[in-house]
Formats: sequence, structure tokens, C-alpha cells
Amino acid sequence: MNSHLLHPAQALFEEGQAPSVLPVVDHYCGVEARMVKSLELQTQMGPVFDITLDCEDGAPVGGEAEHMLLVLHLLNGPLNVHGRVGVRVHPFQHPAFEADVEAVIAGGGEKLAYLMIPKPESLHDLQDAIRFIDDSLQRHHIRKPLPLHTLIETHGALRDVMEIAALPRIESLSFGLMDYVSAHRGAIPRSALTVDGQFSHPLVQRAKLAIAAAAHTYGKTPSHCVVTEFKSERAIQSAAERAAREFGYTRMWSIHPQQIQPIIDAFAPSVAEIDEAIDILLAAQAAQWAPIQHRDMLHDRASYRLFWHLLQRAYRTGQPLPAEVTQAWLSTPAAGANSTSPR
Repeated sequence: MNSHLLHPAQALFEEGQAPSVLPVVDHYCGVEARMVKSLELQTQMGPVFDITLDCEDGAPVGGEAEHMLLVLHLLNGPLNVHGRVGVRVHPFQHPAFEADVEAVIAGGGEKLAYLMIPKPESLHDLQDAIRFIDDSLQRHHIRKPLPLHTLIETHGALRDVMEIAALPRIESLSFGLMDYVSAHRGAIPRSALTVDGQFSHPLVQRAKLAIAAAAHTYGKTPSHCVVTEFKSERAIQSAAERAAREFGYTRMWSIHPQQIQPIIDAFAPSVAEIDEAIDILLAAQAAQWAPIQHRDMLHDRASYRLFWHLLQRAYRTGQPLPAEVTQAWLSTPAAGANSTSPR
């Protein structure tokens, strides 16, 4: 490729407008054996999925400090080779929140890929949590930017979801299905937690769509909730495909290693989609990003952005791409904030 041609990220987005690109899987684990196994798997597969070490549900009651020591040992250990490991702390209102934040930032702040803040009750609740985190980063002289993720799983957070997505410190919004359903005090049936029910119950649909819309409005990553039928590959594949293609999610939680590859496969573009995107973007770049005609269809900068995002997703899911495409477009800092090669 001609190195003098304008890079797609420069041609298609204003400065600071291009969204960060995260791996499509956020894998949660809190038991030592599963945390180790997940890190080993990430070492083998590459950073096509993130790992979130869980200090909330993963920590035994009364054993939070000991669990944090284990998490820090793994975060700083030799298995964290790709730098794509985050930590979920306790909610802001929980007595362990401040101790969690202080410990993980003091002991692993430079290694953290992100910090997950669960269960904010409102915009103001989350803003207070962010202030404490940023004060802790300053106290411990952590200069590496620390992206923050949050879980939308309470009535107040869903009410404020657009304002939450607008917060500059927030990189990703996740939907907390189980806590959201339980917050309705039995008004939403248990069937809404199943792989079919969570896509058909109107109140759950409303929450998912509101979160995805808010995230895309502000260039953040919407992350879909778990599927508890973790032994059914059909269930996870179906849910991931619907989350990606019908509800606009670009990332999804995994709670078992068997779920990781089916989610990657569901979020990955097809070979035909990838080939078309490359052809159109090459022609657009050659035309200095002016409108072009491709196979009897007109394309301009709006559709170029769509194909650019598609190629980003292909790269993040480890799909085979021509070397000249990855070298010129996808493996450089201009390709997005998260430019680590997935393979």
C-alpha cells in the first residue's frame, strides 16, 4: 500500500472521535483455578479476549483482603503476557470498595487494563466512585491511563445511562441481567434469565437497547450480559449472535472457558464481509475518500466508517487478514486506543 495515502482513521473520524476498540469477549473468573486456567488460555490464544479477575462475587465474605492478594499475584505474574487483564472491585457503597481500590491500584496500577465498577445506584454514585479512583491513582503516582468500566444493573443507573455513557472516564457499559431482574422484586419472571427469555421480555429488551444506544452515542463499548447455560454451545452462540446483530452489542461476557470461542465466532465478520470491506476501503483510499461506486452501489464516508469498524472487529477476533492491511491500517496506534495485536 502507498504509505502516503491518508490513513482511514484520520480520514473518517475527527480528532478524538474514533472509539476505542476492545476485544469482543470479557471473561469473568474469581476462583483461583479458573483464573489461572483463563490466563493460560489467553497466553495461548492471544488477546482476543479480556480477563476480569473478580473481587466482588469471586471474593469469599470476610476473605476480601486475602483474595485481593491472590488477584495481585496473578495480575503481576508471568501469565499476564498481553496486558489485557482487568479487575472488578466491590460496589461504591460496599464497605470493601475503598480498600479494594487502594490495594489494586497500589499493587497493580501499571498492569491493569481497566477497572470494573459494579452496581452504581445513579450517575452521582458513579461520579463519587470515579473521584475516589482518580485520587488513588494520583496518590500512588500511577501515570498510565486507567480506563473504567461499569455495570448497569440498577433502576437508578438505567435511568441515568445516557449521562453515565457521557462520562469521559468510562470506556465500556455492561448490562447486569441477574441483578436487574432481581431488582424488580419478582415482577419479571425467572424465565427472563434464560437464553430465550432475556431477548423477549419487554423490560429486559428495553434495558439492553437503552444501554447499547447510550454507549454508541458517546463512542463507548456496550458489553452484553452472561448466558448461564454455559455448557450449551448452541445457547451461547445464539445469544451472542442476537446480541451482536439485533441489539448492537460489540462485546459480551463469558463465565466459562467453553463460552469464549463461540462468542468470538459469533461476533466475527464472515469472509465475504471482510473481503468486501477491504475492496471498498482500498478503492475509497485510492479516491482520497471521495464517494465511489462498488458493484453498482454508491459508497461515501458514512459507509466507509461501517466497513472500517467491520475490519476492526475482524482484527480483534483474530480473523485472517492480508498482511498489507494489518500492517498499514490495523496494527498502528492510529487504528485505535487498543492497538495490541490479537495474535
